[in-house]
Formats: sequence, structure tokens, C-alpha cells
Amino acid sequence: MSTTEATARNRIAGALRAEADDIADRWVQLQLAQAASGQGVGESALREEADGLLSALREGLEGDLPVDRVFTAHRELRQAVTELSLRRAQRGVSPTVTSLAVLALKEALLEAVQRHTRDTDELFAAAVLTNRLLDIAGALSFETYVDGREEIIRRQSRQLLEVSTPVVRLWRQVLAVPLIGTLDTTRTQVVMENLLEAIQEHEALVAIIDITGVPTVDTAVAQHLMQTVNAVRLMGSDCVISGIRPPIAQTIAQLGIDLSTILTRATLADALAAAVQLTDAAPALAAPGAGQ
Repeated sequence: MSTTEATARNRIAGALRAEADDIADRWVQLQLAQAASGQGVGESALREEADGLLSALREGLEGDLPVDRVFTAHRELRQAVTELSLRRAQRGVSPTVTSLAVLALKEALLEAVQRHTRDTDELFAAAVLTNRLLDIAGALSFETYVDGREEIIRRQSRQLLEVSTPVVRLWRQVLAVPLIGTLDTTRTQVVMENLLEAIQEHEALVAIIDITGVPTVDTAVAQHLMQTVNAVRLMGSDCVISGIRPPIAQTIAQLGIDLSTILTRATLADALAAAVQLTDAAPALAAPGAGQ
């Protein structure tokens, strides 16, 4: 580290020690003044963020980490930026606004440094160092925001899938999953997980998969159905597929898809009737001496 950089680093750390409250207040006001920057984040929350980040920044500058690694390698400082970004992502604030909020700290810091020295060279060095520090912080906040937003989207998508594939208890020990729309790999996994958990919870003997709302059945959809049926059977339950309409039956036959090992019915009512018969037969089959 050069003498000039060391001096600039000490000036910034000194300003943070002497004027932490004033810098925090100024940073909050700059964020609130930015167009829509305070969207979803109140002034008290902004001040709490500012206090935590500025304290961690002072510690980082007073430590031995190189300037380019202060924001990325100092645990408390990285966490402060990460939480700031994730909090805004959860509130729907744009990534650009989030980065601008972090970069607004440049102005607040430099104003504080100017109150501690009038030396032009020192001010220039402090400005260069501040830009390096907070450009890294802005990039980190943007990256964290994008990752956090993607995780939120994935979680919301899964929640929507779970809502769109409910498991319904139709009868004692009889469950049904009414499918609507395309059945892809992701949705099949959700259906399978929810159905298997419901089978265990309700001690179901029969699971009905109703495909009345599935527009088309191709080889991929049939394969997904077979995977679900096999998983249900591994749980010790029978599986019935209902909603086999004439066009779907014709398509299955033309594709050469073999569903002969699966009990199928044209309507959900027919499937329920078959399921009730299966559950009524189960105790008799399990009774001592049955079949003799």
C-alpha cells in the first residue's frame, strides 16, 4: 500500500469515527431524495442499515485487508451490503435503484472528509479511494440483488405450482390430484412430492390422477404420469388415471404408449367409484384366510 493510499484510508476511517451519525443522516437523506429510492424502505430502516454498514466499513478500513477486498472479504461489511440488497429485492425495488443507494454513500463520505482536511492532494486521494471502495460495493449489491431476486422468483414459482396442483381427499383413504395445463418435469416433481406426502398423512390406499384439464398427452406427459404412478405404488397405494377423453385415447394409441398396467377411467366419477371398490376390497384381501 502506497503512502498516499494509506493516508487516504486513514482520512476516511477518521471521518467515520468522528462523524458516523452525520454521515449516516446524510446518506439516508440522499437515498430518500433519489427518485423512488426509498420505495418500500422507511427512513428508520434506512438509518438502521446506515449505522450497521458504516460501523462495519470503519472496522474494515482499520483492518489489514487490501482496499479492493474490504467489501468482499470483511464478513460484517459484506453481510451488511448483502442484507441491504436482499431487503430491497424482497420489496420489489429495482437493482439500479439499489446500486444507486449504495453509491450515494460516496457523496456523504467525501463531504465528511472535506470537513477534516483542505489539502487538495489528500482530498483527491480520498475521492479516488472512496470511488474504488463503493464501486465494488455497488457491484456486490447488484449481484446480490439479482441472486436474491432469482431465489424469490423460484420460490414464488414453486408456490404457484403447489397451489395449481392441490391434493384433494375425496373419500376415506382416497385422494385425487386434478391436473390442469401442461405437465412438465418440474410440475411432475411437485405433484409427486405433494401426493406422496398426502398418501402418508392420510394413509390413503388409492390415488386418482385426473387429467381432464390436460390439453394434450404426448410421450413426455405419459412418461411423467408413469413416474408418478410408480412412486405411488412404491408407497403401497393403487393409482387410477381419470379424464381419458376420446382424443387423448386416440393420441395415446397412435403414439404406442402402453398404459395397460394402469387402471384408467373416462371420468373422475368413474375413477372414484373404482377407488371405493378398491378400498372396500382391501380389508377383505388383508383378512386372515382371505383367498382360501
